[in-house]
Parts: sequence; structure tokens; C-alpha cells
Amino acid sequence: MSSTLVMTVAALVVGVTVGALFAFLRVPIPAPPELPGVVAIVGIYLGFKLVGYAGVGFDLLDALGL
Repeated sequence: MSSTLVMTVAALVVGVTVGALFAFLRVPIPAPPELPGVVAIVGIYLGFKLVGYAGVGFDLLDALGL
């Protein structure tokens, strides 16, 4: 089994456990509570990966001298 798959499954298990704990303690989750918000986060991730695979970009921190 690949390490990426193991890490993904572990992250899912931890996420479900923490989500259940938040629900049990009746505190708001630190993430969008609706599906469109979650889809937006997935879209941000996919856009980030797409630009990385395309090999384009601008190093803002370098341009600012940081």
C-alpha cells in the first residue's frame, strides 16, 4: 500500500473522529459547515495543484525580498 494512501486514510479517520468530537461537544467546526464551502476548499486545492503541474507562477515573497 502506498504511503499517500495510508496518509489519506489516516487523515480521513482523524477528521471523522475530530468532527464527531466537535459535534458531541456541540461546538462549531473550524470549517465551512455547508457542502458549497467544502467544495470551495477542494477547488482552491485543485487550482493550487493545477498551477503547480503547469509549472507557472510568480514568487511573491521573492519579489518582496522576503
